[in-house]
Amino acid sequence: MAGFTWTFDAPTGTYKQHAMSTELYMAALENTKFVEFADPVQGFGRKKGENVTLTRIATITEPTSITLTEGERIPEDTMSITTTSITAAEIGRSVPYSSLSEDLSFLDVENVIQRRLRDQLALSLDTLAATAFKTAKVKYIPTGLAAGTFDTDGTASTTASANYNVFHAEEVRDYLFDTLQTPPRDGDNYVGIFRTLGLRGIKRDPDWETWHKYTDPQAKYTGEVGMIENIRHIETNHANALAKKGTGSVLGEGVVFGTDAIALAEVLTPELRAGIPEDHGRSKTVAWYGILQFGIIWDTANAGQARIVHITSA
Repeated sequence: MAGFTWTFDAPTGTYKQHAMSTELYMAALENTKFVEFADPVQGFGRKKGENVTLTRIATITEPTSITLTEGERIPEDTMSITTTSITAAEIGRSVPYSSLSEDLSFLDVENVIQRRLRDQLALSLDTLAATAFKTAKVKYIPTGLAAGTFDTDGTASTTASANYNVFHAEEVRDYLFDTLQTPPRDGDNYVGIFRTLGLRGIKRDPDWETWHKYTDPQAKYTGEVGMIENIRHIETNHANALAKKGTGSVLGEGVVFGTDAIALAEVLTPELRAGIPEDHGRSKTVAWYGILQFGIIWDTANAGQARIVHITSA
């Protein structure tokens, strides 16, 4: 019987499987928390120029005595009025694609690009708002489990050597309420937004565990920090918005704030735009575009004016 000679039916290259799943698997998106706490500037928009001026009225100093003397005029006090401005800027990004990719791809290329651009827009706006929050003049640096220091010149001059915990929440709350006299954001409460590591410092604090053992035993189970010292704690994993700081990245960065923290000057709300096709329709683009800016309202560390404490490190 004659022998057989075996040969490959694909002489070169690799074997490929062309069957594709009909489901798309998107990369996970970091969560966004900052934009919702920006106060839109009323009356500012299109045809109003690029700058908007915010007028700030300081409190009137409380007198030592309010008793009047007969025959003397009522004493007069002065009221300080200051301003700050926000300059709106163009923002945007685009993704190019070709008509060939549309004609050959099993997937809806344009729809996929639009979905991912919306995700990018959400993250970019969150970072922009977070940057405004972090321009706060008041910085708080944890230097131990029960020690911390405040800087009021807008720059953290000390390196953090401990993570945020219940003690630091107490210190920040008291500084906001008693020293700065900051009005709360939500009823009687302040709002704190922290990187996950920062709130992990709270959850590992025995004081927090003991407290919640009786008040909210489900807190550890659900992973929620909740309200501590009149601060409503919110968690984010958005690395560009809040970083890990300090010695050995021990600290999860955060901000705690009251009312009138930052403002949003918006000329054009960000939107998705399809570019005009070029090269006889072969080259296409989709972009998001807007005109806006976030800015701190009270760029000062003065009592009665400052609204934000930035928990950070040199």
